[in-house]
Amino acid sequence: MAKALVLSSGGLDSTTCLALAVKKFGAADVSTLSVFYGQRHAKELEAAQNVAKFYNVAHYELDASEVFRLSHSALLNTSDAPLDKGSYAAQIKQGNSPRISTYVPFRNGLMLSMAASFADGLYDDSSVAVYIGVHADDAAAFAYADCRADFVAAMSAAIRIGTYEKIKLVAPFLGQSKAAVVKVGLELGAPYHLTWSCYERGEVPCGQCATCIDRARAFELNDAKDPALT
Repeated sequence: MAKALVLSSGGLDSTTCLALAVKKFGAADVSTLSVFYGQRHAKELEAAQNVAKFYNVAHYELDASEVFRLSHSALLNTSDAPLDKGSYAAQIKQGNSPRISTYVPFRNGLMLSMAASFADGLYDDSSVAVYIGVHADDAAAFAYADCRADFVAAMSAAIRIGTYEKIKLVAPFLGQSKAAVVKVGLELGAPYHLTWSCYERGEVPCGQCATCIDRARAFELNDAKDPALT
């Protein structure tokens, strides 16, 4: 029987992927995987754990922090780089470069590789669908190159070939907007009240970083209130 492993950041996109996976495979055949990569705070990892508990699925966490120890990404707790505020588009225009301060070098590539290896052992006798919640808004203007369709296609082929066709990559929102992701999640009753998106370390979302802005806009376009803020 086929299984599913969802890469979970504790945010909107991966939580919606989990909702889809549980609907398709059933909770007993779905697991979530989070990666500690040295991020600024633990709230997103806590959110991923809480979302997994909500769906009653097994949850695992791997440590990849050493890989990014020398990175200058503003998302890392070892970096002194400033965390730029404003939309991704504004940051790209201001910096005159698509590589924004919150880009973590090849993060999705590393995480997908780790997920494929982990899934092979976790589900030894089953085919596995590895879900990732990349979408078009993150890929726009090269803000996150590892969210682009051509990147996902290349990783999908590598994972499929490298695992003897056992593991396939599923990116259900590739080419869609974050608002489209939220629309699906709202329809499925995804526990958005448990999720965390903000890049800052505070106890409440800052409302000014790019991911806070995108999140607010996604709910606004769906004429819905963000349950995490109520």
